[in-house]
Parts: sequence; structure tokens; C-alpha cells
Amino acid sequence: MHVGIGVFFQGLEPGRDDHAVMRDQLALADASEGAGFDSVWTAEHHFTRYQMMPNPAQFLTWMAGRTTRVRLGTMVMVLPWHDPVRVAEEIAWLDSVSEGRVVLGLGRGLGSVEFDGFRLEMGESRRRFVEYATAISGALESGAIEFDGELLQQPRAELHPPAFTSFRGRTYASAVSPESAKIMATLGFGLMLIAQKPWETTLRETTEYRELFRSIHDAEPPAPVLVNFTTTDVDPGRAREMHEKFAVGYARSTIDHYEFTDERLERVEGYEYYAGLRRNIEKHGLATFNRFLADLQIGGTPDEVVEQTVERVRALGAGGVVNVLGFGGMTGAESRRCFDTYVQHVLPRLAAVDTHRDIGAPLPEGQAA
Repeated sequence: MHVGIGVFFQGLEPGRDDHAVMRDQLALADASEGAGFDSVWTAEHHFTRYQMMPNPAQFLTWMAGRTTRVRLGTMVMVLPWHDPVRVAEEIAWLDSVSEGRVVLGLGRGLGSVEFDGFRLEMGESRRRFVEYATAISGALESGAIEFDGELLQQPRAELHPPAFTSFRGRTYASAVSPESAKIMATLGFGLMLIAQKPWETTLRETTEYRELFRSIHDAEPPAPVLVNFTTTDVDPGRAREMHEKFAVGYARSTIDHYEFTDERLERVEGYEYYAGLRRNIEKHGLATFNRFLADLQIGGTPDEVVEQTVERVRALGAGGVVNVLGFGGMTGAESRRCFDTYVQHVLPRLAAVDTHRDIGAPLPEGQAA
């Protein structure tokens, strides 16, 4: 099984400054290849301490120079917040310097605080995503970017250097709403799954996406990427405490950052799905929803983490799993203990599991995507 680590620069700990959070998470990233992880990932966020990483390509270029083997993943780059020419250039350069190790994850964004900070109209995000993603994907294959759309008019410009090799089969996108999943299938992207829905719903929608992908492309989609915010400890009591403190704390930070209880979100074009989410929160209560989000994450003793991970990866037909091991208010020492426990007691067992699929595996020559 492909097992990756997600580096999440989240500053929820009272009294710790941003630079201390960065140092602790960079230390985990630096130790990841030697510990046996197959890939290193980070997400993109702006303007708050929810996740302090404005440009995943910048962090992953640093990682490319400090590693030789691990794949380098974005989970995700939020396209409406970038000039697509810059994204295409940055990813092509990163792919060249790492000799083809990039796994490209893309998204359209959800945090209104971030759209406001960039002075962007949130209601344009879906249309911008489709146009930008189409232009960038084409550029990474052809070595030149050119597009004439409603929101993006881009004259032909060459990428030097071009991508090291094709991105077919190693481009993914996060999708929460069914409408977004349809867009990802049409674009030929794999799914990046970050638990936000009941497990049965995730399984059903992944199956529907896979069937749609096959009908459009007459080919199998890339194996999904499963992302988890993971807590583990060999002591069962300590493992439960970690889940209660850090998974629950992370879930609450997600609710606050994305403002799931704010009516504004559901009135924005392309975000109608969240009207139902807010109604569910009102019906069942914020504490219940907080608990629901937390319990979607994998956590427990090493035995429990292995069992949950294998079950989910096999049910989804996923290529593997990416684990965030420092989040939710963990100190540097706590995140390192979680990392060390995972490396010693979980990672070797998962690496021995044969899933027959892989994250970011290139598609066979000639296969459509």
C-alpha cells in the first residue's frame, strides 16, 4: 500500500508562534523519506492559522531538494487564487527538478475569508476552476499554455522547462458536491477524498464517479487518494485522549474556518450544496456535527489504525492513504510522538498490504484520460 504523509501547518496551540509551528512540521517532513513514507503532501490556505501554507509548490520544491524518492503532492492547489500561467510554470519546474515525482492535486476553494483576502468573487470559483484546470492540464501535456474562455483569455506561452513527463494519471481534485465530482470525471482527474460525509455516501459517490469516468473516457480512472487526519498511540487510553482532543479540535477548526453555519455560503453560486449542510447542523446541533466530522477520521491504537485504513482503502479501491499526523493543537512533541508511533507500529504493516493500485501511477501509454 502506498502510504504518504500530509504536512499541515496548523497553529491552534495557545502561546506558540507561527515559526515554532513551521519548525515542528518541517522536522516531520524532513524525516518522512527516511522513515519509509512514499509521498509528502501539503495543503494551501491563507490569512489565518488554520493552515499556514500559501503555496504548496514552494514547500514541495524545498522537499524536492531534500529527498530522492518520495512523491511530492499538493492537497490541493486552489486554482481560483492563482494565475494559471504561474501554476503551470511552477508545477512544470517542480516536476523537472524532481524528475517526475509530482502528484498534482487541485481544488476550487471554500473559505470566504480567503476569497475576500484575494479580492475575488467566490461565485466565479467553479467556472474559474474548470477553465484554469483545463488550461493547466493542457499546458503540462503540450509544453505551452493557451486558452480562450469566458474568464481566462491566455495567449500562447511556452513552458521552459516543460513537465518531466505526462500528468495523465497523476492529477487529482478534491470534490465534495456531486456537481464537482462530475467536473472532475469530465476533466479526467482522479478523486482526492478528505472525509466530510457519511462513509456510505462517500462509497456511493465514488462508485458513481468511477462509472461516469469510464463512460466518458472508456478507461479506468486513477486510483483515489484517501486523506486522513490520523491519531495513534500504543496505549489505548492515550489513543482515545488524542482523538478526543486533536481530532475533535481539528473538526471544530474546520467548521470555524469554512463558516459552515453562515447562511452566506449557500447563497453563493456553485456552493448550493452547503445549504443542506447548514440545515443539518441546525437540526442536530453544532456539537453533534463537530463529533461527526471528528469520528470520520482514523484514530486509535496501531492495530485499530491498520484495520481501519485497510478496510477503507480496499472499499474505495484507493491507491493508498495520506496521513496528517500533526494537527488540532498538537505540540511539537505530541506530533512527533504520533509520527514515531505510526512509523514504528503502523507503516511497515500497511506497506506489506497489496492493494494492486497506486497513488499517482502514470496511465499506460495511449490510454485516454
